[in-house]
Amino acid sequence: MNILLLTQVVPYPPDSGPKIKTYNVLRYLARRHAVHLVSFARSAEEEAQAAALHPFCSGITTVRLARSRWRDARAFLTSVLTDRPFLIERDASAAMQAHLHALCGRERFDAVHADQLPMAQFALDLPVPLRVLDAHNAVWTIVRRAAGRLPPGLRLLAEQEWRRLRRYEGMACRHFDRLTVVSAEDRAALEQAAGTSLPAQIIPIAVDTRTLAVIPRGPDARHVVSVATMFYPPNADGVQWFASEVFPLVRRDVSETRFLIVGSRPPHRIRRLARHDNGIIVTGYLADLEPVLRQAAVMVVPLHAGSGMRVKILEAFARGIPVVSTTIGVEGIDATPGEHLLVADTPAEFARAVTILLRDPAEAERLARNARQLVVDRYDWRTALVGLDHIYADQATAEGVKGGYR
Repeated sequence: MNILLLTQVVPYPPDSGPKIKTYNVLRYLARRHAVHLVSFARSAEEEAQAAALHPFCSGITTVRLARSRWRDARAFLTSVLTDRPFLIERDASAAMQAHLHALCGRERFDAVHADQLPMAQFALDLPVPLRVLDAHNAVWTIVRRAAGRLPPGLRLLAEQEWRRLRRYEGMACRHFDRLTVVSAEDRAALEQAAGTSLPAQIIPIAVDTRTLAVIPRGPDARHVVSVATMFYPPNADGVQWFASEVFPLVRRDVSETRFLIVGSRPPHRIRRLARHDNGIIVTGYLADLEPVLRQAAVMVVPLHAGSGMRVKILEAFARGIPVVSTTIGVEGIDATPGEHLLVADTPAEFARAVTILLRDPAEAERLARNARQLVVDRYDWRTALVGLDHIYADQATAEGVKGGYR
């Protein structure tokens, strides 16, 4: 089949959760289909990075998307006036719409695969037989959960946004022929928004376990690490909670440990957590994680808002790094607390779980070994994404499509 793949960001390099998910979906689809990638790009650097995807794509088109405070303010005002979500208005683009319609005028596509909710708006009126929405998350639930942790003024704005998102997300899901979701929880949330059952198939986020080898760690591996994009508010909120309420309890029992905060674009409130006397280090973005992970006795995922699946947990499992997560952090992953990781939700419980792994290397190794086997068996992209075959094989049979295969 000839598939038009729409992405919000260029999925290369695969150095964040959404990009890893999309990169592996692209690789999987390209094994059997012709895929034309159309993606927003925010800079000349991103446009150049797209060239690395040519081995998987029959064609690549990038459309420049500018972001600024002024544009965000305009999108917010438009959202208030139209009652459409800010997250949708922020990425509305006449240029993207025009490029897609011109492309569909020149070439016949059998399907459009919209990657993440903001790209749904560009797929709804394209002249293609099959529309697929790849839902990385049930977005409205992320904002609803985050709203409860905000101060009153911001909470009101967040509550208005999640209600707009629920209406919009439900509408969008009803207008797609097929949906992919990463968990049963997300499917239930999207069906709640849509007010009906949906043609949704659970296809988990996948990683490359052949590339992500176990990282050997010696006796010097005694630190706590968080790896997450820091410009994503739920990640920053979780790290701040751990640094402020949990890590002091850990340091009281294991004074030599440090907390390494790794992730791109940390906001000021995260950067100022690092002081010379509290054991907290903020590294920012690191292209090579291995030196940090060699020092890590445990990775923490202290999320209190979110949806979908956390790629950082799957990658930690694949690399043999023991994990402590909140319940929300591990949501969507078929992992058993006490067998693959430790799960805790209060500061005292979370600190106790981290301390156990810092003090008991044998227990940490047992969890890491079990987790590595789980991700190899269930979450490698070569096997985890087979559900995509059912979606596109069914359509190919229905349409009698003969060409476009590789």
